[in-house]
Amino acid sequence: MTDFPTLTWTENHTEHTARWRSENGAPPPKRVVLADDNTMNTDAAYRLACEGTALLWRGDFQNARQMLQALGRRIDKKPSKAQPPANAKEAFHKHRQAQAQRARILGMVLIPLDEAFAIPLRRAPDVAAACREAYGSMPQQKSVVSLREILGLIGAHEWRKKGVDVPHTGGRIHPHYGVFSPARGEYIELVATAPLPKAALTDGAFDIGTGTGVLAAVLARRGVQRIVATDLSDTALTCAAQNIEQLGVSAQVELQKTDLFPQGQAPLIVCNPPWLPAKPNAAIEYALYDEGSRMLKGFLNGLAEHLSEGGEGWLILSDLAEHLELRSRAELLDWMAQAQLRVIDKHDIKPAHSKVFDKADSLHRARSKEITSLWRLGRLV
Repeated sequence: MTDFPTLTWTENHTEHTARWRSENGAPPPKRVVLADDNTMNTDAAYRLACEGTALLWRGDFQNARQMLQALGRRIDKKPSKAQPPANAKEAFHKHRQAQAQRARILGMVLIPLDEAFAIPLRRAPDVAAACREAYGSMPQQKSVVSLREILGLIGAHEWRKKGVDVPHTGGRIHPHYGVFSPARGEYIELVATAPLPKAALTDGAFDIGTGTGVLAAVLARRGVQRIVATDLSDTALTCAAQNIEQLGVSAQVELQKTDLFPQGQAPLIVCNPPWLPAKPNAAIEYALYDEGSRMLKGFLNGLAEHLSEGGEGWLILSDLAEHLELRSRAELLDWMAQAQLRVIDKHDIKPAHSKVFDKADSLHRARSKEITSLWRLGRLV
């Protein structure tokens, strides 16, 4: 028995088995056929993938990429027979269902990896470094992974190498695989410009759910001398530690593995929770979706206890959930009141990312109205 899932297929009349890898925790496909550029066309590949049959590629790697792109185009142009959504909430759920279906179909194109994370296919790139960053040390056994995941690893590796230029940090942030990249800059601008409580400069701050460490770095650049940054993810903490060191603010930032708050109190506590109350379908989506608003409610309910006298909690939150009818403003304000919190002020900024202007996006109507806010919260007197 093994402590990891395995994939089984028949090749040359012999049964073969390899380790199955999926960062999203997807189970191995039950049916597998061999495929290459000479024996499989897009129509046949699409039909098999829709039926749940995986294609283990045995041909040229670049042709496998072309097949994946062709499948993506086939999915995107397929007309929907469903009725148009009745409201924004239904549009969101249809959007999520379409995303999941697209990911399932595209995930059916599989690529082999050898014992050293090399792809034994013609014209295959060197993915060993990208795989080590995502999977850890050398596997010492053959494995199989979806081509879509491999391409994601390659992209994440490149982002990690070159980093993201983030204003107000004094340098670049290098996101690791599985840690959300701070590509949207408006929330960073809010944290960099909101009035800083004077006590925070000397008495410190907490950064809840630090991720890449970007907000801790912004606070350090603003002169906060001691920041305790927390996260539950080991990957995020490793990522944050490297970014904090590269930015030269390690002396100001202490990283702790904990759920939400560290022990003690602080005059400033910052949190940028996932903005949409929905169930994540993939590991990377935990930065986007907060099922049942668990992290948001946890932050609000624990804030008063951890704020020092006269301190502020900064909640960075988009109102996209309100426009999608997933959460109302009244609910949010009620949660704040129940947590014995008052609104000191609210600073707003309009997002400028590409989806705001993409009228072809199924959620464009909601995205076009989106506002990102920094809520300055204090204890009820």
